[in-house]
Amino acid sequence: MKLKLVGLIGLFFVSTLSLSAQTKNVKFKVFGNCSMCEKRIEKAALAVDGVTIADWNKETKMIEVAFESSKTDIHKVHMAIAKAGHDTMMHKAKDEIYNELPGCCQYERAPEKEEDHSGHKH
Repeated sequence: MKLKLVGLIGLFFVSTLSLSAQTKNVKFKVFGNCSMCEKRIEKAALAVDGVTIADWNKETKMIEVAFESSKTDIHKVHMAIAKAGHDTMMHKAKDEIYNELPGCCQYERAPEKEEDHSGHKH
């Protein structure tokens, strides 16, 4: 009986440790300008199931997110932020969503990259 109890306690302990090991912390750049951007960016990230922490710094333009990798991945966080109107390094917000942002939230966007066709014939 004692052996079973010790085994169950050990199993519980191991499963608890494995759950905590699935939490990832990631930092990445998100374009924005002001405290309204900060609220919008953090709200979008936190709306993703599995995200537990979202902290955007308007000076550095970096967000730190913590999420459970068993529930989501970093691409879903980038997509949610882009859907809120803010470009990330992985996903660009749609122009119509970006254009609806208040004027103070409209940051300078990187131009679209044009394809270089000089190296091959058409």
